[in-house]
Amino acid sequence: MGSTFGQLFRATTFGESHGGAVGVVVDGCPPRVPISLEEIQRDLDRRRPGQSKVTTPRDEPDRAEILSGVFEGRTLGSPIAILVRNTDARSEAYADFKDTYRPSHADYTYEAKYGIRNWQGGGRASARETIGRVAAAAIARKLLAEAAGVEVLAWVGRVHRIEAQVDPARVALAEVESNIVRCPDAAAAEAMIARIDEARRAGDSLGGVVECVCRNVPPGLGEPVFDKLEADLARALMSLPASKGFEIGSGFAGTFLTGIEHNDPFTIADGRVRTTANRSGGVQGGISNGENIVLRVAFKPTATIRQAQQTVNRAGEEVTLEAKGRHDPCVLPRAVPMVEAMALLVLADHFLRQRAQCG
Repeated sequence: MGSTFGQLFRATTFGESHGGAVGVVVDGCPPRVPISLEEIQRDLDRRRPGQSKVTTPRDEPDRAEILSGVFEGRTLGSPIAILVRNTDARSEAYADFKDTYRPSHADYTYEAKYGIRNWQGGGRASARETIGRVAAAAIARKLLAEAAGVEVLAWVGRVHRIEAQVDPARVALAEVESNIVRCPDAAAAEAMIARIDEARRAGDSLGGVVECVCRNVPPGLGEPVFDKLEADLARALMSLPASKGFEIGSGFAGTFLTGIEHNDPFTIADGRVRTTANRSGGVQGGISNGENIVLRVAFKPTATIRQAQQTVNRAGEEVTLEAKGRHDPCVLPRAVPMVEAMALLVLADHFLRQRAQCG
């Protein structure tokens, strides 16, 4: 089912939305990396439901349990298993449409592939699966910070048509976490919150863009052909639920520039090779160049809405669906730690691959 990500730093997630638990097994993490349950929980708390009026009201504490691989606050080098129990599933809310395919969900495609599906909250296709990714990435975050001083930070850059003005080189975690929408532009955040609340009251939903910066990434990560760093980042970020687009550096806007306008001139600064601009987004030829890696991920509006929609059921009949359950009117605020997680998993894997290949 493609539930394992990474080559050397590998994360295998497990569990369904309304099953007993979800979690992850991390294999390939080096020994002696200092990690605490509190550090893992900090990232899970940013992802968990029930945070505010702009997220789903499902009330899950998402308390992590480390089952193996950590002893006296350090990794052992053996597989690390982390479990989070589901406590507020309310599966009965989905019973009325267990035989109906919800528009823009994975209901039909999952059943077409496997001939069976868990209709309780989307099962394996639910965003609840990302708990395991975020937990694994907390370990990757600590590994990268300890070994190279790498910092990965994401924020909401746009909700619907409301766009924030943010400098990726200067944005700080405290600014991101200063409001419930996780947008460091205070004026834009206020407008975003109002727009999301408007959509929620109308039984509708909104999409947008999460931006992310990866700082202090050493040059040399990535491969020049199939395993280009930006290609692996794109694969990772596009594996997130509701993701619909990926850009790095200048992205699609770069197509409006000429070569002389787009190229990043080299210079020497602080005794090392630097670029005077960063339109490449920190990656050139598939390999990190030491500049900030700046990327953006587009997320569609949440598929589950309270308005009536046309669909079909398992019997091949056209029916009208009025969805129930507890859902995010906008996935963006909770997608922020998920974007960070996938970027961290990619960087940790390539960091270990580079160290193994080149020392």
